[in-house]
Amino acid sequence: MLEKVKGLARMRRRKAQPAARTAPLIALRTAPAMPAKLLAIGSSTGGPQALFTLVQGLGRTVNIPVVLTQHMPATFTPILAEHLTKLGGLRCAEAVDGEPLQNGRIYLAPGDRHLLVDNSRGAMRVRLTTDPPENFCRPSVDPMLRSASAAFGGRVLVAMLTGMGHDGLAGTRLIVDQGGAAVAQDEATSVVWGMPGAVAQAGLCHAVLPLPRIAPKLLEMLRIASA
Repeated sequence: MLEKVKGLARMRRRKAQPAARTAPLIALRTAPAMPAKLLAIGSSTGGPQALFTLVQGLGRTVNIPVVLTQHMPATFTPILAEHLTKLGGLRCAEAVDGEPLQNGRIYLAPGDRHLLVDNSRGAMRVRLTTDPPENFCRPSVDPMLRSASAAFGGRVLVAMLTGMGHDGLAGTRLIVDQGGAAVAQDEATSVVWGMPGAVAQAGLCHAVLPLPRIAPKLLEMLRIASA
């Protein structure tokens, strides 16, 4: 009788244990042959710390402009830009409407402004808008990527970091459909695997990697494509 009771208890414990999680199957794409002319980064929840790791890993060796949208209020974006610059790699500052894009610089979307890329005046420039929020956000990643797609076609490399929701999915699809590439942070190292997960599970990525491996992969892709 005692053995029967113990057996029932073991069965209950097994039933109470959650099923083991299986990693989603993700289809990866081949890297494009043409070199990127712009690196575009999107992030949200958990993004600042992820950006610190990414920017440190990139160092000073990126020789194209970098545009960055982090979901963040206006009071905090200047602080984020300052911290990213202090890491000793690429200089980061809040984007200014109308300024030209320069190689080796990070242009951060100011809080409450969408950052767009514009080539209508013969040179690539930053445009800031107060257009309505998208995906409940302003700044939003999708307007930045749409404009990058219009300005550079498929010559854009997207890095999608930790964040809630699916902001950036539609814009990444546009870029990849034109021949661009995307790299996403993996679920294990993301605070929230919403934004990178949406891009990864849509089959839009060249690579889905732990955070520390993203910067080396981006640098590798930029070197190979420009060789």
